[in-house]
Amino acid sequence: MVNRALTPCSNEQWQSAGNGLNAGTMTATDLPTLRRNWQASARAAIATETRGMQALEQALGSSLGEALADAVAVIRKAPGRVIITGMGKSGHIARKIAATLASTGTPALFVHPAEASHGDLGMITAQDVVVMLSNSGESAELRDILVYSRRFKVPLIAMTSRRASTLGREADIVLELPEAKEACPNGLAPTTSTLLQLALGDALAMALLEDKGFSPMDYKNFHPGGKLGAQLKHASDIMHAGERLPLVALGTSMAEAILTMTQKSFGCVGVVDQAGRIVGLVTDGDLRRHMGPRLMDQRVDDVMTRAPKTIGTGMLTGEVLEFLNGARITAVFVVDGNGKPEGLIHIHDLLRIGVS
Repeated sequence: MVNRALTPCSNEQWQSAGNGLNAGTMTATDLPTLRRNWQASARAAIATETRGMQALEQALGSSLGEALADAVAVIRKAPGRVIITGMGKSGHIARKIAATLASTGTPALFVHPAEASHGDLGMITAQDVVVMLSNSGESAELRDILVYSRRFKVPLIAMTSRRASTLGREADIVLELPEAKEACPNGLAPTTSTLLQLALGDALAMALLEDKGFSPMDYKNFHPGGKLGAQLKHASDIMHAGERLPLVALGTSMAEAILTMTQKSFGCVGVVDQAGRIVGLVTDGDLRRHMGPRLMDQRVDDVMTRAPKTIGTGMLTGEVLEFLNGARITAVFVVDGNGKPEGLIHIHDLLRIGVS
């Protein structure tokens, strides 16, 4: 492998790099100006797209909102799936919308228009609903799916900026995007239009999610992995239990309690009464506060923090981390409805599985 050290650009290299940006005879001293131009272009793009999003929000307060409600009503009663399709950049957005719907409780899949013309129309049934994305409403590649949906009476929802287009005329429901200027200075590259498609797709998915009463536990079923899956586990899923629990009874000597604390390695020991309920907690901090020549002769009753903070088995791990941080503690006992310890969670357990 050749190790090439980085070296500063010469004036000729800067000039060459800038030619494509009409920089002419740019020198290295012109770089700050060029950087300001780049930043201005970026801000202008965001400003343009922001105006588009504002127009979309306003439209949802009128006729577009009514059409979206109609779309939700059709989708919620369909026994099949939501088929999302689109071509080009609209196709990329359609894939994302399909993924969002599927992960939030609405069965959905993306069907590529070209593949549909070569056999994948068989994926679409009369029990499904088709959502077709096309900014112009005239994408020729969508023709076969459009005709198929009309022939077999599959409900068709159009997402387009032109209600009078072929797609708009044929659809059962039209989600008409508001007129919005593209962020592209040439007005050619789909930018604002695709952002609005994505936002409207998210709005549709969230309306369906709330209609279904889709809960964090439902979400966990579809997201068992990664950070999301970790945050949606319950305390009972990750807690230490059984012989791993550092527990001693009331009246236990501090010498024995410290030995248990050391053996279990959680930095604390729980104290239980005769009924097995946790009534106290001895931590490293308690040891420091009571450090003295007679510490080993004392009982846990004299040193423990009484009525320690505890959590239930049903608390989500994300909530456990918030609880620990809020209480400024590093470990907590998990108890049942009678206050009896069933487990223990240390903050390191949460960090290990990716909760942060």
